[in-house]
Amino acid sequence: MSKISAHLPSSLAPFSVISQIARRIRIIPLVVLLISTVPAWFLMEAIAPQVVRAYTARVDLAIDRLPEENYETVLRRAEAVARAAAQRSFDQDILVTDVSIIVSVQNYGAIAPVLTLDVSRPQWRSRPDAQNWATYFKTARSLLFFENNSNQVPAASAVSTPK
Repeated sequence: MSKISAHLPSSLAPFSVISQIARRIRIIPLVVLLISTVPAWFLMEAIAPQVVRAYTARVDLAIDRLPEENYETVLRRAEAVARAAAQRSFDQDILVTDVSIIVSVQNYGAIAPVLTLDVSRPQWRSRPDAQNWATYFKTARSLLFFENNSNQVPAASAVSTPK
């Protein structure tokens, strides 16, 4: 009968000293890698800290012209709405650093932006006035048909239905 024998891995390397050295060589780089990551992370944070996660709040608002309201009154109401929206945006989220608000007005079907309010939190804290930070659109008056008499309504096309 024949004898079957299995070769064990240890029988391939008769010198046990060599296998022990090989294990230590594999363990040492792993230990060095694990120990060096924490100081490297602290060093990177000290040199270049992470950027603050702040952002700009953007708000689009639309208001309707009320009956017998002239352009200046609509503009004052748009400023009040923009001021309230800016204050609300800063109050609701502490990460908001800038606010950008566009207020549009609707007048008999015509819609046009009348002002935009771009302000940062420090600017708003020093002076919470919408008129100070607002940019007004000059052509809004004509686009909303306020150039004519404020009582006149732009002519609408009348559609007649045959009976």
